[in-house]
Order: sequence, then structure tokens, then C-alpha cells
Amino acid sequence: MKKLIAIILLLPLIKIEAQLFPTLGGQRAGISTAQFLKIGVGGRAAAMGDAFISIADDASSLYWNPAGMAYMNRNEIMFSHNEWVADIKHEFLGAAYRLSANDVVGVSFISLHMDDMPVTTEVMPFGTGEYFSVGDIAISVSYSRKMTEQFSFGGTIRYIEETLDKLKMRGIMIDLGTLYWTGLGSSRFAVAITNFGNELAPDGDVILFGGRKKSDWQSFSPPTMFRIGFAFEPIQNNNHRLTASAQLNHPNDNSENVSFGFEYSWNSLAFLRGGYKLNVDEQDFTFGAGFRVPLSIADVTVDYAYSGFERLGSAHRFSILLGLY
Repeated sequence: MKKLIAIILLLPLIKIEAQLFPTLGGQRAGISTAQFLKIGVGGRAAAMGDAFISIADDASSLYWNPAGMAYMNRNEIMFSHNEWVADIKHEFLGAAYRLSANDVVGVSFISLHMDDMPVTTEVMPFGTGEYFSVGDIAISVSYSRKMTEQFSFGGTIRYIEETLDKLKMRGIMIDLGTLYWTGLGSSRFAVAITNFGNELAPDGDVILFGGRKKSDWQSFSPPTMFRIGFAFEPIQNNNHRLTASAQLNHPNDNSENVSFGFEYSWNSLAFLRGGYKLNVDEQDFTFGAGFRVPLSIADVTVDYAYSGFERLGSAHRFSILLGLY
């Protein structure tokens, strides 16, 4: 009887989820390029399931939501290393500088790289003795302004370059973000659109098997993402703080999905985090931890995150954040 009651109670939730996340959205998969831009940065954000645009208020805002930089109270430098799946490495380096009490500027660099791979052909499936490389980079400049004590706005201009052996693809994209503190406790919500730009196509010539030459390539849209996030602190006192966040993500190349995250802070020195992604292929739970060491010249924060995948294994992120006085 108890099982029957539980099933009856869960039926409306199942219906709501089906309405929020239509499987038809999955038909958009594979229609965008520059997929490396969708890989999140920072151990803190990754551990919270990427539900981070309403929380980002440090140098990681350069990636997640440039509006968050306006609430930094110091200059910061951040480095993030990601041991991604399939022996792929993903790096992020960012720096944010306060121009005034209300204005912050920043620059960031993203790199995705892997070991060179052997060239194979139809008649030489074990390799020709040659190797080719694959890699991506992105260079960004950001600006954020605190319009009021409760509202901030930010923007980013990003140059990206993808390399696949002899082919290169280049483009310019922009990010726009807002962050608003409601005045109801510590609640705030954020809206961000990232990687917005024109369609991109590779440049270069490739000699195919048999001596045929190909130089005409199809263009694809960038991986534009629209996000709405909400966060608040259900517990906050001198020693303990618990932050909860939720985020709706609308990519242009897949179904809508939702991320949830939490962070427990003890004396702002030690941190435990967890997150979950709903309706995201392969990905589900995340967790991590961090600690902060206040030094005489800078605050040093070290964070780690574990991301689980159903079939691809796992990913590990390490990040270091330097808060400069």
C-alpha cells in the first residue's frame, strides 16, 4: 500500500519533469562547434554541479558570469587545471583588477590540449609514421560594473581558435551577465548568456586519400548557452555557512537541463561541496572540497572537484585562487 501511495505521489513530478525537459531537445545535439567552451572552470564551481552563475564573485566570474566580478573586494588571480575524459587536459588562467569601487576589468585564457595522435589511412590503419595535433584556445577581456548596491552588469569579448591538424577555425564571441541581490536575506538571482556569435567554419586545405583536395567546409554556430540561476544561504552565522543554488540551463545544441549545488563553509577556511545535474547526458553527481590559507601578502584558496560520468569515467579539477591585498 505504501509503495502504491508513493507512486501516485511521484506521478505529477514525473509529468512536470517531462514537460520541463522535452527529449526532442536532444535532436539539437551536434549542431554547434567549439565544444571546449562548455567545459566549466574552477574546483568550486565544478563541485557544485556548475550551478554557479548566481554565486560567482571571484576571478572565476570571468568564465561563469562577468557581472559577479563587481562584488570582488580585492584583485584576484586564478588558475584551474582539469583532467578531463579521454586524456584531455583543460586549463584556465584568469586575473581580475579593481579599477574603482564599482568597476572591475579582467582577462582570461583557456586552453584545451592532448597528446599528438598518429595519422592513419585506409591502407595504413596502424599509422603512416606521421602525427597530427588537436588543440583549442580562447582569450577573453571582461568588464563589470556595480550599477547599485544590489545590481551589477558585466560583459566579455572572447577570441577563440580551434586547430585540427592543418585546419584552423577562428571567431569572436561575447558573454553578457547580470546579478541581482533581492534584499530578502541573502537571496540573489542571475541571468547570463555566453558564447554568442556568428557561425564559424574552418580554414585550410586537406589532401584526402587518392590525392583529392578539400577546401570547402560547413559552418556551425557557437555553443551559445542561456542560464538563469538562484542562490541563498539557509544557514549563516559567525562560524557556519550553507549556500544552496539552482540553475536552469538552455543550450542551443541540446535539451534544457537543471543543476543543483550546495557549499558548506566552516569559518570561511574549510569547504565541502556537492552538486547534481538533471537531464544531462553522461553526467550526474559532483562533489569536492577546498581550504583557504590567509597569508600576509595574499589569501590562497585551493579547491578540488570530482565529476562522475556514466560511461566515460571521471574528471578531476584542481584550482588555486590568489586574493591580492
